[in-house]
Amino acid sequence: MKPLRKLIGTAMLAFAVAGGAVAQEAPALKLKVYNADGNSFHVNSILVTGKQDAMLIDAQFTRADAHRFVAEVLASGKTLKSVYVSHGDPDYYFGLEVIKAEFPDVKVYASAPTIAWIKNTVQKKVAFWGPKMGTNAPHAPVVPEALPKDGLALEGQKLEVMGLDGELPGRSFVWIPSIRAVVGGVNVFGGLHVWTADTQTKAERAAWVKTLDRIEALKPATVIPGHARDLGQSGVEAVRYTRAYLQRFETELDKAPDSAALIDSMKHLYPDAGLDIALSIGAKVNKGELKW
Repeated sequence: MKPLRKLIGTAMLAFAVAGGAVAQEAPALKLKVYNADGNSFHVNSILVTGKQDAMLIDAQFTRADAHRFVAEVLASGKTLKSVYVSHGDPDYYFGLEVIKAEFPDVKVYASAPTIAWIKNTVQKKVAFWGPKMGTNAPHAPVVPEALPKDGLALEGQKLEVMGLDGELPGRSFVWIPSIRAVVGGVNVFGGLHVWTADTQTKAERAAWVKTLDRIEALKPATVIPGHARDLGQSGVEAVRYTRAYLQRFETELDKAPDSAALIDSMKHLYPDAGLDIALSIGAKVNKGELKW
């Protein structure tokens, strides 16, 4: 594969979310979303901003996308205080190297399961993706440090890391109660084939559905998927879309004799979904044709 030279269709959307009463009349936090194109799996990075400071949730895949996001941080005029990495796959942390180079004092955090996942897989992920990414690959991937004991906060407003007590603790999401917003991470997809290569058992996929139920039970005003075809594929509907996709995938997986049949079935059911690579790899892995 040639080096990634061109990233098309990247969108920026500012979510000014009206929240409830916030202590000491602090201004409502705002969310700005960077939505990468298919070369970066349509992954989202979220800039959370207060009056003066900012926090980043998830750090992009390619160096090019990370540089574009750095430009958005600089344009905001806010001081980037910290980064939270919600998941241990490369599209959530490969871009950290670029971000740390521009903001060397920024703290980078992740949960213990995510840190362990990154440490255990980073070498093979670089070996697999590096040749495909070319100059967009990281030179020295950054490994986050453990979450502070008192959790995450921005200008006195809590950002709650959730899912660590569930059956899939490496797949966290962030709940921002002051503005009733969920940053869904790898749990939520919008308008795409869902990445199932890392959930290789019925029990893991059932646990994923429970996480989606938990997100919806929060009654969020805003939901930002970890991956979305575009920023119109957001909100609680993305949670419902992901849950329905997983349930249908389970049914078709049981019926299909091989990955080709499974891929055909899911494409027929979701003809407009993007991210074919997620379906292709997920089908092969879950039919036992590819080790992942």
